[in-house]
Amino acid sequence: MQTALASPPSSSSTSIPSFSVSKHALTTLRNPIFPKPQRISFAKPRRSLSLPMPQSTNNSSAAAVSVDGKEKKEAKLWGGRFEESVTDAVEKFTESISFDKALYKHDIMGSRAHASMLAHQGLISESDRDQILQGLDHIERQIEAGEFEWRTDREDVHMNIEATLTDLVGEPAKKLHTARSRNDQVCTDFRLWCRDSIDTIVSCIKHLQVSLLKLALKNDGLIVPGYTHLQRAQPVLLQHLLLAYVEQLERDVGRLQDCRARMNFCPLGACALAGTGLPIDRFMTSNALGFIAPLRNSIDAVSDRDFVLEFLSANSIIATHLSRLGEEWVLWASEEFGFIIPSDSVSTGSSIMPQKKNPDPMELVRGKSARVIGDLVSLLVLCKGLPHAYNRDLQEDKEPVFDSVKTVIGMLEVSAEFAQNITFNQEKIRTSLPAGHLDATTLADYLVKKGVPFRTSHDISGRAVAVCVQRKCQLQDMSLEELRSISPVFDEEVYDFLGVENSIRKFSSYGSTGTECVASQLNYWISKLGIK
Repeated sequence: MQTALASPPSSSSTSIPSFSVSKHALTTLRNPIFPKPQRISFAKPRRSLSLPMPQSTNNSSAAAVSVDGKEKKEAKLWGGRFEESVTDAVEKFTESISFDKALYKHDIMGSRAHASMLAHQGLISESDRDQILQGLDHIERQIEAGEFEWRTDREDVHMNIEATLTDLVGEPAKKLHTARSRNDQVCTDFRLWCRDSIDTIVSCIKHLQVSLLKLALKNDGLIVPGYTHLQRAQPVLLQHLLLAYVEQLERDVGRLQDCRARMNFCPLGACALAGTGLPIDRFMTSNALGFIAPLRNSIDAVSDRDFVLEFLSANSIIATHLSRLGEEWVLWASEEFGFIIPSDSVSTGSSIMPQKKNPDPMELVRGKSARVIGDLVSLLVLCKGLPHAYNRDLQEDKEPVFDSVKTVIGMLEVSAEFAQNITFNQEKIRTSLPAGHLDATTLADYLVKKGVPFRTSHDISGRAVAVCVQRKCQLQDMSLEELRSISPVFDEEVYDFLGVENSIRKFSSYGSTGTECVASQLNYWISKLGIK
């Protein structure tokens, strides 16, 4: 029996299964995973064509027929040298249509460009091209309306579309695969899909950066403890800390853009691995699809998955950054810290403990980083033992990539949502600042300015802290006589360096947490991100 997969969602939703997107993604992007590709100028049909109805034996690419009352499986488009059909178990195990139908839009884009090139080169007639293009338009409308029948016996997205096209327009469709293999076809589709997905992720990163920047602007002048080794270290402005994540995310954007540039070369026309002897124009198809140029080496074109590995590596670094943000905010939302108060709209409760209010979204951001990293590891292991050129193992490259993209977009969106729905408990933060002697390094800097070598200054400041620990007081509470008992260098000016507010004012190096330095950083990001 032929098995039909469930129809894909309508054009208003993504083609990746079970992926819902936020209001932000829907308003900033036409489609969350497949941003609407720019319209490519293909040759237009010269006249309106009347598409034939599917025929059971003539125009059908490989129709199912009845033999002795039993239905015979549809012959494969590649089945000329085979005398037997594959078994049900093999067909079920080898199909990829259950997930690679997500590439339908990009597969149709590639076929339009290829058909137009074939006609331009005289390899098919203009009439054939026109019928192919109109048939592809019809198929795309069917898919986006949820009316297309995805068939497992047609294996993958390419064969489903080509076989249906043959059912629609007959002989012209059989010419579409001229000078093309599924090897270069799937690489082209996948590069186009990844290219669009990178654009989507970059947009989501920018949205999170804006959310963090706005959160920083709302908390002007708020000082928080800075930590090293998860121990109190020095006072920092909260704005400075939030901008540290904005900086990390900007490097993530840079990695994605670098990856996109290296990815943006066209495999189409490389065929199975060796190219073709037919007079095709690979530069024409490359240009039509928005690539920089065709890939130089046809073997490399069909076997390379560097672009996928680099993409998932960039995603893994993004996920790691978001996991660190999640860890910090989960800690800060705890009673032990109490620095962050998430709103109810981004919190969850407990099924047994009525008092609980959990920052679950950021816990899941932290947790989902594991699957993004796992997707990268899956691809690395998949590729490590493959000889040139194409191997069927590479069918397994799609699902980790789809999962990585879906997960990273979800992590970025919920992190932005969380940032927009938290407040900082300024009173709790202020009352916690005296603990930890955060101004000890500023005290050492004071001694350096007095001409004391830093190592000696470090020792003197450390001895002052020891006195405070014994007395259970702060450095600014010590009298001048007590300080001079440790070192005669101390004078009244020392009190301008003690206390967290004074410490913040004393920072002046480029990129530091000093008030003026942070104001400069804020102005840079306000301008770069277009905040008004």
